[in-house]
Amino acid sequence: MKPVVAIVGPPNAGKSTLFNRLTKTRSALVDDFPGVTRDRHYAAASWNDVDFDIVDTGGFFALDKDAFAQKTHDQIRQAIADADAVILLFDGASGISAFDRDLVDLVRGFSMPVFFAVNKIDHPGREEHLYEFYALGAEPLYALSSAHGHGIAGLLDDVAAALPETKTETESDPVRMAVVGRPNVGKSSLINRIMGEDRVIVSEQAGTTRDSIDTLCRVNDRPYLLIDTAGVRRKSRVKQKIEKYAIIKAMESLDRCDIALIMLDAAAGITEQDVRIAGYAFEKGKACIFLLNKWDLVEKSDRVFKQIKEDIRYQAKYLSFAPILTISALTGRRVPKVFEFADAVYAQYTHRIGTGPLNRIIEAATTRTEPSMHHGRRLKFYYAAQTGTRPPTFVCFVNYPEGVHFSYQRYLINQIREAAGLDMVPIRLWLRKRGEQRPRKAPKKKKSVRTR
Repeated sequence: MKPVVAIVGPPNAGKSTLFNRLTKTRSALVDDFPGVTRDRHYAAASWNDVDFDIVDTGGFFALDKDAFAQKTHDQIRQAIADADAVILLFDGASGISAFDRDLVDLVRGFSMPVFFAVNKIDHPGREEHLYEFYALGAEPLYALSSAHGHGIAGLLDDVAAALPETKTETESDPVRMAVVGRPNVGKSSLINRIMGEDRVIVSEQAGTTRDSIDTLCRVNDRPYLLIDTAGVRRKSRVKQKIEKYAIIKAMESLDRCDIALIMLDAAAGITEQDVRIAGYAFEKGKACIFLLNKWDLVEKSDRVFKQIKEDIRYQAKYLSFAPILTISALTGRRVPKVFEFADAVYAQYTHRIGTGPLNRIIEAATTRTEPSMHHGRRLKFYYAAQTGTRPPTFVCFVNYPEGVHFSYQRYLINQIREAAGLDMVPIRLWLRKRGEQRPRKAPKKKKSVRTR
């Protein structure tokens, strides 16, 4: 319900740098060559107590021959149409170009306020470029430097004053789901199918998605944040620097999510790279759901599904708890089921067990199967407590934590999982030595006083 400000301009004008400065993040990829940004990239910003969303867009060239040019232009037009204000950013380092007028004509076709800014005016020698842009009929002009922060305050003062009032409403935190996987498994297609529009650019060419794109949606009156990520290839196949950055952004998206939707190509089955990606999610303690996409291209039978499921369970043993769902992002088959699974997984991911019930579970488990001896001494489990969620995390206090074999830890985790109904999420179990009471200090002896 916040107003939206779109940043548009020619390639390499510094839009992503301005976006990162306004949002106080590094969420948008930045590089020296044009065409880095392709999709619409949203993030929150605030100025003068006015909250709004900023949209970063790809560069606009009317005669751009890049394979993604038309789709990028469509994303720009949609960003402008959805915005309450537009910042049109020109490149002050190179001066006015033949395509800047096309941009001016484009934004004037809409009814929202437009703020014309000339970027890279960061030393006196470039001030002469500033005045060239008056020939476009773009007034007033704001001179600024996105890289150094010069002139931005004045621009934002006017932008914030022109925005409509924010409509406040009580909103619960969204369930954050990152769609991860190898290139060309249908991650962006799934986002577009859910949203019912071309929210992100889809192409058969690997590496189409570069930034991690956040998209808010509401399903059955519940908010979700969908994070589309770049395809993760093996390191040996990654050559371009921008692709390395994109993969790093994809891995960082796992830090921000609650649930990792690990998308596989059902026709290809699970691969070594899929297992590696799933391992990243598991190491970060994320709930996971395997999505077998392109199921419309596979022979649909119980035998085929059982075989693929067994392959996943065998190659990713550590994720034996993760649900597996077959879908088709192209046709929409079973896509609504993704949210049913996500709701069930999220309920377990955020679940808390009372200290009493938890200790009864541990006591029953240790009574049923006693732990082994440690250097001739019996291991004793004193008590347990849940210390966190996302994932459910527990601590057991033991007389000799180092003596508890990892197989017995796994046994206790399985007992908690079964008794508490946490069969679809990871569980963390830590062992600690029960704190010993500090010995009391002996009272100081009073010095004897000799008497005559």
